Amino acid sequence: MTPSPNRATLLGIGDNVVDFYLDRNEFFPGGNALNVAVLAKRFGLDDAGYIGIVGNYVEGGHVLASLAAENVWFERVRQAYGENGKAIVHLDEKGDRVFLRSNKGGIQKRLGLRMEEADLDAVERYGHVHSSLFSNLDHELPNIRERAQSVSFDFSWRHELDYVKSIAPHITTAFFSGSALNDSEIDDLIDTVYKLGVSTVGVTRGSDGAFWMVDGKRYRQGIKPTRVIDTLGAGDSFIAGYISSTLMGNAVEEALDQAATFAAKTCTVFGAFGHPYKVEG
Repeated sequence: MTPSPNRATLLGIGDNVVDFYLDRNEFFPGGNALNVAVLAKRFGLDDAGYIGIVGNYVEGGHVLASLAAENVWFERVRQAYGENGKAIVHLDEKGDRVFLRSNKGGIQKRLGLRMEEADLDAVERYGHVHSSLFSNLDHELPNIRERAQSVSFDFSWRHELDYVKSIAPHITTAFFSGSALNDSEIDDLIDTVYKLGVSTVGVTRGSDGAFWMVDGKRYRQGIKPTRVIDTLGAGDSFIAGYISSTLMGNAVEEALDQAATFAAKTCTVFGAFGHPYKVEG
């Protein structure tokens, strides 16, 4: 597999989990870095890949089977002895997912991913890399940035300036969850991160849509009405849709609109991208 420079491709590196739904007694593959890779491929990218660590129990095997089913490259995934990352999920009456507890990343966090030359070769081949706060990959970001054309990073809820400053030199795009922030706080966060040298800064705030800045210009994007079954994965879908659309050469406004449509579609199915595994007993 050697994507050409003219093909739109993305490599997710870092976290993966299985999301176990208590009320359904089944789990689904997930995790930000993995979700963005799979969803980018579904959006229409020419190729997408994923590098991370999975466990050797049934959950890890199901993650690998799901990647294969989605035609996502995963030859550099490590399968190690131990429990896969796992989160226990409950859906409220509105379909909003509520995380009850987790094993804090499982074997991926305990071992920590170390980039080898073959991994960095994949970074060069794919060009764009996406990772996240939950990937525990901060120590490898300088190496990744050196070989990548662009790097996006999901900070999720973590907005502390010292942490953001430690990551900003190694990324080109930053995503945040703004669910706990008001409009003014979001504006301040975007301004601060942009001034750190990150050319694209995006903040999503659930039903209030997304706040964006690209090369100093601000944008707003509303949500698309849909029949909500499960909101899990909607934010990752928005990220994947936006990245994919821009990699395909679309303008920011079109990319944001397509991302909102893509996120709305994710809300109509269970799990971030399907592939349920029913737990017996």
